[in-house]
Amino acid sequence: MRGDDLQQGAVFSYISAEQRVPQDHPLRAIRRMVDEALGSLSGHFGTLYARGGRASIAPEKLVRALLLQALYSVRSERQLMEQLDYNLLFRWFVGLNMDDAIWDVTVFTKNRERLIAGEVSERLLLAVVEQAHARHLLSQEHFTVDGTLIQAWANRRSFREKADPPTRGSGVGGKKLLRDTHESTTDPEARLYKKSAAAAAVPSYLGHVLTENRNGLVVRARTTQSSTTAEREAALAMLDRMAAARGKRITLGADKAYQDDAFLQDLRRRKVVPHVAEYEPNPSWPSFLTEQERTDPGFAVSQRKRKLVEKVFGWAKLDRALRQVKLRGLKRVDWMMQLIAAAHNLRRMQKLLAPV
Repeated sequence: MRGDDLQQGAVFSYISAEQRVPQDHPLRAIRRMVDEALGSLSGHFGTLYARGGRASIAPEKLVRALLLQALYSVRSERQLMEQLDYNLLFRWFVGLNMDDAIWDVTVFTKNRERLIAGEVSERLLLAVVEQAHARHLLSQEHFTVDGTLIQAWANRRSFREKADPPTRGSGVGGKKLLRDTHESTTDPEARLYKKSAAAAAVPSYLGHVLTENRNGLVVRARTTQSSTTAEREAALAMLDRMAAARGKRITLGADKAYQDDAFLQDLRRRKVVPHVAEYEPNPSWPSFLTEQERTDPGFAVSQRKRKLVEKVFGWAKLDRALRQVKLRGLKRVDWMMQLIAAAHNLRRMQKLLAPV
């Protein structure tokens, strides 16, 4: 068969897959938003790939496949390749023809490393947030922050004493903590941590999101090593990242874990009004909010809107990667956190923009 006949056959098979997808299918709207976001990243993709050498997986197809994995709770890359082999809906979304060969799973994961090194998921999240802003789906003044424990791909029994522990620890007064003296042989950057007194300490990271209060869309996401101060430090870091685009006074809702005098002072210096939940008055833990902040009419509204950020974590951890992430190392886990946040926004925007 001639080359042009082969090309026509490929076009015919792709059109057939396109026609098989119902016009009102949610993935149609999501794909349009993904195409728009990836179009803005095309210049960045060019810097990640060499001009010569063997042909590689197109980064746009790679990102679409990873988004499908997040949206449809596919447990592994191997299962994702199996789905792409026979699922016409997945092939259409990624941009594969019905007779295209599926990538080897090892090649797929190696190409994913290039996207991780290029911080593609964070750029994708920001591009999706820009679309939400253009469609007037974002609040520009009212936000909520929260964190969640992400179980690492490691076991408690993998923690061993360090060969060269530091002479001065990271605790108060230089006290040596467990993270100073021990580390996991499986994932050295994971730490034993628990968010509640009743739970057992597990190897983990902490995931953080900053959501806006109108529709609960994630505007910033971040992953840190687990610690008692990580949530407040991550909140300030995310606020600083969006400061250039803000330029106005905003409010920030949060739970009692953020009720800390130094943190509230940092918020005030950034012209952020703290709407942080308070403990019941007691001698051992005073209230650090001013009377004006406590009686602000928006305080109660911010506390009611806090449930929107919990919906993000519920969606991401119900049967998806953030319950126990299968990537090792802080950079890789942070990359996955950003990708899950982008997938959540795409799903949420599709519902908000769907015709009634």
